[in-house]
Amino acid sequence: MKKLQIGVMGSAADLNYGEEVLLFAKQLGKEIAKSKNILVYGAEKDYTSLSTEAAIEASKYKGVTVGVAGGKKKEVYGAFRPTILISSGQEIGGGREFSLVTSCDVIIAISGGSGTLTEIAIAYQAGIPIIVIDQFNGWSKELANEYLDERFRVKCIPASTPEEAVKKAISAVQKEKKNV
Repeated sequence: MKKLQIGVMGSAADLNYGEEVLLFAKQLGKEIAKSKNILVYGAEKDYTSLSTEAAIEASKYKGVTVGVAGGKKKEVYGAFRPTILISSGQEIGGGREFSLVTSCDVIIAISGGSGTLTEIAIAYQAGIPIIVIDQFNGWSKELANEYLDERFRVKCIPASTPEEAVKKAISAVQKEKKNV
């Protein structure tokens, strides 16, 4: 069976997220690794993020991680290096998000500011299933059980725990493949 590429999208450190959401992101990374699927995330250059923290945790459990970096160089924040690092050639906030999101079979959004909202919108337009964590502030909570517009392409599926998020992500992809 093909391994799924599960995108983790979420707040960057400059949004000053709290310890509870950070622990959630780490547990999510662990759950993705345990599911034997691939964690895809936006590899930041200037600071960490919930997505990076999930990837770090996944790697501790021998999970495969794919970081999509902005620009042409393989520059990422901190000492952690993903299993695979892709230089998108596009800047963060200026195109990298398209490469990141469209490389995913499904995305899981945690909290999130404008960057996460952009990633959710790209997934919506591309018909990629979207799981949103409804436990923390940010766009993921705001969009739980919602469609982004009247096209009703993809409903943002809420989840409350890391285990539930991964289970719903896998289920959403399987359901989508049956409908194709």
